[in-house]
Amino acid sequence: MNTFDLRPLSLGEILDRTFTLYRSYFLLFAGISAIPRVLVLVLNLAQVFVLIPMGGLGPGGSAPRAPLPSPQMIGGIVAYAVLAMLALVVGLIVLLLTQGATIIAVSELYLGRSITIADSFRRVRGDLGTLLGVVILNGLAVFAGFIFLVIPGIYIMCRLLVCVPAALTENLGPVESLERSFALTLDNAGRAFMILLLYFALSFGAGALFAAPFEVGIFFSKNSPGLMAFWMAMTQVGGFVAGVLVTPVVTIASAVFYYDLRVRKEAFDLQMLMSPLGITQTGGGVPTVLS
Repeated sequence: MNTFDLRPLSLGEILDRTFTLYRSYFLLFAGISAIPRVLVLVLNLAQVFVLIPMGGLGPGGSAPRAPLPSPQMIGGIVAYAVLAMLALVVGLIVLLLTQGATIIAVSELYLGRSITIADSFRRVRGDLGTLLGVVILNGLAVFAGFIFLVIPGIYIMCRLLVCVPAALTENLGPVESLERSFALTLDNAGRAFMILLLYFALSFGAGALFAAPFEVGIFFSKNSPGLMAFWMAMTQVGGFVAGVLVTPVVTIASAVFYYDLRVRKEAFDLQMLMSPLGITQTGGGVPTVLS
């Protein structure tokens, strides 16, 4: 098993360590990303095969074609709405599971310990409520920033990049996690921005590679509902593959960035050297998940 020294890292070293972790433990991180997403994929595919039979898309995939709603169409609309709401709720749970399990896996690997996919999910299960609060508050803060101007929204997003690692690693509540992230990323928003920029670039590239070609097929099959359903389903599968491959990057990077900030600002490396059992304390004396 690889071990990783705790020392201040440059931005290039953070990214290099991120991809080293991902490459060395690809099956672990890809499995954490893929397994919960399967249910979201199934729900999205179900929406496709409910939408097409009721004539849900017109030429170019835009307006509905049926002039008068029939009982079957009304039933299809209700089924589609239920599936969409279910997919939204399941997608949120999947986000919490994958982020939390990935952070826990990175934390264990940083200490030179082994961990499995099942162990990662088992250990994050009890923290889903806290993570939900963190994600909601994070989203509200970023949204509020974008309401006023785009730049404040991006800045807040950068400052909150390590709130999830802080919540899990230091057993903090939602509000404390956001405050902790703001404290750690002070004077480091630029590096956080570059990490997020890389993630969005990778997401765009993966979407163009795995999903966009099928969207072309949708456009050229607008007069064939069966063929359109096939290409729409393949678009969902392509998006699933892209998400599975790219999402772990930003989560691993945020964990590596979090430890780098603690090393720089709190001598976390010295704390680990003085604690052979891996028991560390934060500035407020809160036991960590690594203990």
